[in-house]
Amino acid sequence: MKKTLVFAGLFLILTSCGTPSRRGSAPPQRTAVPELPAPNMAPRQAVPKTTLDNLYQMGQKAFQAKDYAKAFDYFIAVSNGYKDNPKEFETKFWAARAAVRLARWSETLALTEELLKYPKWLPVQKSELVNYRLRSYEAVGDNAKLLETLASARADQSLAQEHEAFRLKALEVVESRMSHGDLEDLYDKSRDAELRAAAAYRLGEIALENKDMGQAQSYFKKAVSLGENNETARRAQEVLNQLETLNKVESKTIGVVLPLTGRHAAVAQKTLRGIQMGLGLYGKNVSSFKLAVVDDEANPDRARQGVERLVREDNVIAVVGSLLSKTASGVASKSAELNVPSIALSQKSGITDLGPTVHRNSLTSEMQVRLLVKQAMEEMNMRKFAIIYPNDAYGVEFANLFWDEVLARGGQVTTVQPYSPKETDFRYVVQRLVGTFYVDARADEYRLRMKEWSDNPRNKSARASAPDNLLPPITDFDAIFIPDSVKALGQIAAMLSFNDVKNVKLLGTNLWNVPGLTKRAGNWSKDLLFVDSFVSTDPGYQNSAFVRDYKALFGEEPGIFELQGYDSALILRQLISQGYSSRDSLNRALGQLRDLPGSLARLNMSPDREIQRPLVTLTLENGKIVPYRESKTP
Repeated sequence: MKKTLVFAGLFLILTSCGTPSRRGSAPPQRTAVPELPAPNMAPRQAVPKTTLDNLYQMGQKAFQAKDYAKAFDYFIAVSNGYKDNPKEFETKFWAARAAVRLARWSETLALTEELLKYPKWLPVQKSELVNYRLRSYEAVGDNAKLLETLASARADQSLAQEHEAFRLKALEVVESRMSHGDLEDLYDKSRDAELRAAAAYRLGEIALENKDMGQAQSYFKKAVSLGENNETARRAQEVLNQLETLNKVESKTIGVVLPLTGRHAAVAQKTLRGIQMGLGLYGKNVSSFKLAVVDDEANPDRARQGVERLVREDNVIAVVGSLLSKTASGVASKSAELNVPSIALSQKSGITDLGPTVHRNSLTSEMQVRLLVKQAMEEMNMRKFAIIYPNDAYGVEFANLFWDEVLARGGQVTTVQPYSPKETDFRYVVQRLVGTFYVDARADEYRLRMKEWSDNPRNKSARASAPDNLLPPITDFDAIFIPDSVKALGQIAAMLSFNDVKNVKLLGTNLWNVPGLTKRAGNWSKDLLFVDSFVSTDPGYQNSAFVRDYKALFGEEPGIFELQGYDSALILRQLISQGYSSRDSLNRALGQLRDLPGSLARLNMSPDREIQRPLVTLTLENGKIVPYRESKTP
């Protein structure tokens, strides 16, 4: 188990390796050793005038009472009176004990240096003095003196029982306390091969942290050559083996991580088909590209493990996936750690912030909201908006983005109503939205309308009761944003009609770009506006080579998932075929992607590593989803 943990830890050290940046590299830093004040052996308080023996006893009592300052002064005074007497060293020993407990490091070092010259100490006493010196140098950060003291102690045969502890302490200092410059000095000047090996190993780790793969390998090789098959050499060799594994790249093997089992399997299979088509794995002229596929089972841990397996075992040059927000982060972060280019297919916010090798090909929430609000405010002159949203991750994200975008463009959000994702009765949600739920807030108006209703002869029946929509709706907004499925849209639209809400638009996301929209929209079919990257009824889409070939292969029409998978694979295929056959060069080429032909349009990479494509605002016309009007990506 221990070996596995060490191996995993080392793997994490090297997981962000890549081409180092040489520009403006600073010289190695060395630890600045603070200057200690001169030891002050003068008593800091009045010492009673009494015999030396009495003063010694008073020092002992003060020490036992943990009054170390008083004890120190008493013992120093006694030692001054015992000059050239064996008791001088005993009392100075006690003074050193008090000094170390007071963290008076200058005095501790001065006393222990003098005391260690006394030849008659027992090994246990000498060990105590050595450890006081180690503690002092450790406290002030003087690693050079710390190692010097440890080396001297290891050479002292009277301390043979502690040699192993001193050796391990020296290794701990090298591995965790020394700066880059100090490590280089130690490696260049030390005569201790084991410490030089430890310094080389730590320098290799630092090189990995700085993404200098070549320098790291050089240091680890030095650690192996100096280590003489000890633990440091073994660990260095393990890292070298892993680096060699990470450096192996099959330039025409693409890794894919998707939820191929479970409730997301159907969507994942559609995406995989698109990826296979994009790599040219179907048809008469099959390409030489290969796919290595991992089923993440919608599990973030499996997604991360899958990426590691694809890199270490399949030597993939890039990774595509995953679809779900909870697994996409795992794929992106692990790919970034391993310095492998990846293309995420998830809408998860901020995913490209996880690393410089992370790219995204997905119609994101930000893209949709930006164009939707631009269309509504700049081209349709809307200024006031309401929001009805499901209280889940999707709904909350879209609601917040929409609200922020409206405010940024100088508009207003006049009312907001959340609802449970499991909601099926939207009566009260809509009533709260339009101000008819809280009758007490409009009590005078309600009484007046109730009287008018009661005075109407048609309502004289004993069975008649006041309707729920007695109060008229307050519609102080031009449109309602509903970031949910067409099923929820249909239920909300029905309640809007029941509550006499009129003359407003309903705004949505690409979840509305489905065949069942017409049926669900009902009376609101002419008042819908939403965003997507394609229109399935558009002749340009229907006549594209991608759609034509997909239908011929699979007997059905592709959608957004197939399209995103196809374009992602097509981008990688074209760039690799142009000669970008290493991970670093491919990552740079992805970042500079400009005007590359995709399935439906030319593709570009934004500075945030988002693949941009033309978007379009859509609506319903004669029962068909059509572009609202020509629109460009904002």
